[in-house]
Amino acid sequence: MSRVIRVLFLLIWIELGLVLVLVPWSEMWEANYFLLRYPVFDVFARSPYFRGAISGLGVMNIFFALESFRRRVAPAIAKRS
Repeated sequence: MSRVIRVLFLLIWIELGLVLVLVPWSEMWEANYFLLRYPVFDVFARSPYFRGAISGLGVMNIFFALESFRRRVAPAIAKRS
């Protein structure tokens, strides 16, 4: 796989991680279609523990993307220099 595609995938993973970290604490989370359609999920979605778990997944996603960058992309860039 070329370096450009690897970097694009890593940027997408970091962006996904940022979305998972920020969205559970925004107003968009509470104005969700599924929460309006199925009120039984509202109890879980408004729980700070559930929001924290989703944000934790986002933080892990960001760390994994940065670690993957450090292991795969950075050495390839260093070899080229």
